[in-house]
Amino acid sequence: MNLAQPLSRSVRLNGFATCLRLEEVYWKILERIAAANGCTVNCVLSYVDREVHLRHGGVKNFSGLVRVICVVYLLGQAVDT
Repeated sequence: MNLAQPLSRSVRLNGFATCLRLEEVYWKILERIAAANGCTVNCVLSYVDREVHLRHGGVKNFSGLVRVICVVYLLGQAVDT
């Protein structure tokens, strides 16, 4: 049940400090994504933030987008194995 607990973390998205609230399970997936790319969670989140602004002018629900990215990452891992 601990993985379902919401957790707020301070993050820097392209130089701007903000707070992101996600369930613990998503933070763990973000750590995996960061490790797979040889960077930090902040780096992954900054990349996502930058890309969504460049491609779509932004997003209303950034935490929702991050959840989707985590699920897509796991689905890709399942296909690769």
